[in-house]
Amino acid sequence: MAFQTPQRPLPGAFFNTPAPSRYPPSRQPVFTAGGGQSRNPSSSQDGQQPLAPLRDSQSLQPIQRAARTINEVLQREANFPDLDSYVRQGISSDYELPSETTEPAWAPFQKTKSYDLPDRIYEQYNNGNLATKMGLFADLSHAWVCIDNCFYLWDYTSPNPDIIGYEEQPHGITAVKLIKPRKGVFVDSINHLIVIATTQTIILLGAAVTTEGSGIKRVALYDTKMDLHIKGLNVEVIEGSADTGRIFFAGTADNDLYEFTYQQEEKWFANRTGKINHTSPGYTALVPQLWGAKSHEHVKEIVVDDSRRLVYTLSNESSIRTFHMDTATTLCQVIEKKRHEMLRDISHMISSSVLLTAKMEVKSISPISGSEGSKLHLMATTTTGCRLFLSATRGYGYISSSGNAPQSMQVQHIKFPPLLEPRPPGNPAYQGVEPPIEISSNALSQTEEGLRFPPGFFFCFVRKTPGDQRHHLFLSAPDTGRIAAEARSVTAQATRFYEQGCWVPLGGNAQAVGLVTPPFGASRQPLGFGNELAVQYDEQPTDVAILTNSGVHIIRRRRLVDIFAAAIRGGGGDDGLENEVKKFIRQYGRGETTATALAVACGQGNDVVPGDPRLARISDPETLKLARKAFVEYGGRPSLNENLVSEGPMHAIENVRPSSRHEGIAMYMGRLVRSLWKTLVITETISPNGAVAISSPITANKLISIQDELTKLANFLEDNSSFIEGLAGPESLQNVASQQEQIALQGEHQALHSLQRLNSSIIEGISFVQMLFDERVDEIWKTLDDAVKQRLRELTFELLFSTDQGKDLAKVLVKSIVNRNIASGSNVDTVADALRRRCGTFCSADDVIIFKAQEQLKKASETGISQDMVRNLLHESLRLFQQVASALSLENLQSAVDQFSALQFYAGAISLTLLVAKESDRGNTALNWVNDNKPEHDTRISAFNFRKQCYELVHRVLVAVDDAAAREPETIDGRATLIATKRSEAHTVVNDSEDELFHFDLYEWYLHQGWIDRLLAVDSPFVVEFLTRSAATSVERADLLWRFYVHREQFYEAATVQLDLAKSEFQITLADRIGYLSRSKANASAQSRGVGRQARQMLLYEVSELLDVANLQDELLHRLRADPRVPDERRPQIVQKLDSQVLNLTELYNDYADQASYFDLCLMIYECADHRNEADISATWQQLLDNTHMKVAEDQNAGQLPYEAVVTMVKDMADRLNHSESTFNPSIIIPMIERYAIENQNGVGSRHWIPDLFISVGMPFEVIINVIQGMWYNNLAPFTERRKGILAEHILHVCEEWYDECLRTNTIVYGSDDNALEIQDLLEQLRQTEADAEVRDRLIQLRRKIAQARGRV
Repeated sequence: MAFQTPQRPLPGAFFNTPAPSRYPPSRQPVFTAGGGQSRNPSSSQDGQQPLAPLRDSQSLQPIQRAARTINEVLQREANFPDLDSYVRQGISSDYELPSETTEPAWAPFQKTKSYDLPDRIYEQYNNGNLATKMGLFADLSHAWVCIDNCFYLWDYTSPNPDIIGYEEQPHGITAVKLIKPRKGVFVDSINHLIVIATTQTIILLGAAVTTEGSGIKRVALYDTKMDLHIKGLNVEVIEGSADTGRIFFAGTADNDLYEFTYQQEEKWFANRTGKINHTSPGYTALVPQLWGAKSHEHVKEIVVDDSRRLVYTLSNESSIRTFHMDTATTLCQVIEKKRHEMLRDISHMISSSVLLTAKMEVKSISPISGSEGSKLHLMATTTTGCRLFLSATRGYGYISSSGNAPQSMQVQHIKFPPLLEPRPPGNPAYQGVEPPIEISSNALSQTEEGLRFPPGFFFCFVRKTPGDQRHHLFLSAPDTGRIAAEARSVTAQATRFYEQGCWVPLGGNAQAVGLVTPPFGASRQPLGFGNELAVQYDEQPTDVAILTNSGVHIIRRRRLVDIFAAAIRGGGGDDGLENEVKKFIRQYGRGETTATALAVACGQGNDVVPGDPRLARISDPETLKLARKAFVEYGGRPSLNENLVSEGPMHAIENVRPSSRHEGIAMYMGRLVRSLWKTLVITETISPNGAVAISSPITANKLISIQDELTKLANFLEDNSSFIEGLAGPESLQNVASQQEQIALQGEHQALHSLQRLNSSIIEGISFVQMLFDERVDEIWKTLDDAVKQRLRELTFELLFSTDQGKDLAKVLVKSIVNRNIASGSNVDTVADALRRRCGTFCSADDVIIFKAQEQLKKASETGISQDMVRNLLHESLRLFQQVASALSLENLQSAVDQFSALQFYAGAISLTLLVAKESDRGNTALNWVNDNKPEHDTRISAFNFRKQCYELVHRVLVAVDDAAAREPETIDGRATLIATKRSEAHTVVNDSEDELFHFDLYEWYLHQGWIDRLLAVDSPFVVEFLTRSAATSVERADLLWRFYVHREQFYEAATVQLDLAKSEFQITLADRIGYLSRSKANASAQSRGVGRQARQMLLYEVSELLDVANLQDELLHRLRADPRVPDERRPQIVQKLDSQVLNLTELYNDYADQASYFDLCLMIYECADHRNEADISATWQQLLDNTHMKVAEDQNAGQLPYEAVVTMVKDMADRLNHSESTFNPSIIIPMIERYAIENQNGVGSRHWIPDLFISVGMPFEVIINVIQGMWYNNLAPFTERRKGILAEHILHVCEEWYDECLRTNTIVYGSDDNALEIQDLLEQLRQTEADAEVRDRLIQLRRKIAQARGRV
């Protein structure tokens, strides 16, 4: 069994669920892809390498996807193998000879017409005395006969031709040749020369060939008075070079090659005509031959290869000489290949063959041009019918250019004749096992002449028996379809030289053979040159004329489409159709078969009707029906590559490989349009006087022909859509058996629909080109600007058919056509209707409305119209433009806006532009892209860019209206002027717009212009959103936001923005942040509409807290910046850290304040952080007190005493700590100061500076007394024994001050009677323990005062 790659799951698809399929089971291959496979082209899937699946094409438009498919087809056909790849070194005998009885439809050639010799020729022939010769000028459709000394020429295609004679010379004619003359020698009307060789002279006759409208060629002969004396040479062979006009000839008298030189006038050292011997120098002819017999070798054939500038000669002894035309006048022999040398080359490829012996004779040679092959140069035909393909080399490689002469030649390949009897029908020669190479067939053993025409048509004239009086013609040609199929096959190992052959009866002796049609060439290089399939619908089939003694016979190379049409017509109806189609699929692949069937169904097949010599299209309904059936039923089915499916059904469609029907349609379309696909639409020609002429490189008849065939294809697909999978519509999905089939069918529909769209686009595009050249295209060219002209010069049909750029350029040309007709007085409706009928895509209904709107604009700009009429025309134009806003291109919009602005219709210009921007992006994807932070490589970018361009037009209009308004006053006599009104209308349209993206763009433009005041004055809800979003991007935008709020007295919102700014990560200095916080505090304190008191208080609290921290950080910053203890290398880091965002208190304390011993700031941090740990607070106060004392004590220049510094410090801290209960706690500070005074400042200063300090910093009297009283009671060191008197005196002093304060304020003594009583008791206790008499007297005196005061109360 075959192993399969595990499938990846597809959401919604159940690949492993059994389900009945509507398709019959496909035949499984014997080997998997990893094993060996047959070399038969059908070993791959139907012998065809299908086009690529739809993967990675979802982003393309249908027409673009189809154009890519056409390019793939054309590229694949351009890669058809070159001749050297299948005619390689070795031998072969691969022929397919269809039976004349059972397979006549498969014959590769066909006799299409026969023309009898005129009776007058027979009469002249019977009257002749000496000799006759006959020949053809096939490319001119003329035949000739020489009877004695007379030359007669006639059109063999005419039923009653005129005989043109030349009888003015007396000698017998030995040879005649038609050549191209050298340029500049004769007048332009002489486009051919007839070279006539007689026994005495060579004569040049001028031939003026003209072609009439029906295709008939007329020949007129002129005597050029040019001849050359050749007596004794017996010239029988003449050949000319088409590129250079050089004439070469040879005779039976010697083996030399001569050239007939001719020029317009005689010169000093040269006559008008002359003879040059290129083989032997002039003096050798005078040297007598002393030894040996005279050689009878002579030249019997001359051929010229202009592509390589080579001349070949064949002698009667089978020697081939090669000459190189190294200059325009010289010729040198470079190679001579004798018969025995060719036999030696052959012996390296085959040991022996009865067909190639020492008696081998080469009967004829045919050149192979450089365009056809890079290695092979020549084909030689032997008497036994073997074809020898010879290659020429120079040193180490093959010849790549005509400038290099070859140095050696060898036999590269031998093609042996076919079998005498063809293989039985139904048994193809190349299937499975390779047949042996036949090297002994006598089928062509009596060959008299063999000719080769590009790309490999072989005409072999044979006499089947020695006494046979008639020639039998064997024809063969490369089996192009099979070679192409094998080349496309993935498993192809080597391309073989497949040929098809047949026998055609002549009924007489062949006298001459010539090409009627131009030489075949599908390309100008070896790769792709021989692809007959690619040009079978695009170029005329190759016709070859053969002149016999009974008349002229036309042999036509049959196209594959003709073979298919004849095969299915003669196959026996539906039963025989299957056999023929299967044979085609087996040999050429399913894709080629469906393409051919489609072509026949569209009427492409040709055939000769029995009894009617005319070639006609096959149009019988039965054949067309069979072709349609073959296309529909044998076109395969789409397939889904399940191994690539991973992201759901929509992405699964990308992995669908379309059916062969899709490939067939693509191949047929590609072959129809191949000649124009990459061709420029116009050709610009500049005459010497500077006039410019515009023409089409493709003829009108060719365009019409291609359009007709594509129209037939479109009709066929439309008529049969219900039978074709992928075109049948949604109802076909009802018959699917699994989701794989459904996805495959959807992918098939997308592929076929794309080709249909492209086909319609091509048909309309051709109509557009035809209409363009029907107009005065030269005048239209003059109206285009230089940029459009350059685009038009570079425009190809492919771009016109399949790209938006091409469509846009076409619409520009349509507009020019319409404008030209309008200018000439034509009605726009008439012109537009004509355009719509012929090319609706390029001129839609919307385009017609645009033209009408432009017409109204043009009328409005004309002079002599009233203002009311101008206003009406402008509004009508605006209304029409608004109807088609979704279809209006940027170019048309810009033109309309400019004209509106020029007519001062500013409001209309702005409203139209905004509408176009809105209609271009109805889903508002551009705004969503902006809201998503503008991701890169997003599909929405294009929508944003277009809208951006529209908004820029609005900016231009606003600048224009502002400039116009600035030049005039706003009011006159208290009334607004007209321009002021228009400016107001324009800005009203702008402000009333609901386009959020436009407003954002407008405000950005305002800021870019520096119009900040205008932005702040805008009254629109969008400006708040814009400024809010912008505030997150820069400080300046955030400043604008809070200024906007202040401008509108929305103080709460302004305070919020300022707070956010202070807290932001922007590069803002600490001073600026403090400034924002200060403003925020002020704005939060102000009344704001719609904001409650609680919200304001909460905001105010947050701002105040952060402001306190910021002030602390600012003080830290200033101290550390000036602190000499900070190392210089660390100072910038510290400054940068502190002079930025507001840090948290923990970081300020731990990293800066504490480490720097800024104890006052530490206390302030405690206060801000509401830190109530008394131990920390006490320790910090102690450190601050010690630090303050030490600074003054150690500084001799302090200017104050330590206790004075302490007093100053405590007063300062009282204010800075706001007399906090926690950080400025009297129970901590009073004992600390008392101890400090005893220990460090005992006896210094006034006696009462300590209690005075406490009173001065606002400590309550009662608290001071209680704290000191506690110290006095507790006997805490150092206040023991006598030192307790200090505390007693301090208590007394505070009581005295409190008493005096009560008297001054006229309040109750000590606040209450109870307090007074307690103080009396305290004073009594102090008196009893006090040793100092003065203090006791004061205690007593104060007690009396208290008693008196209580008594009074």
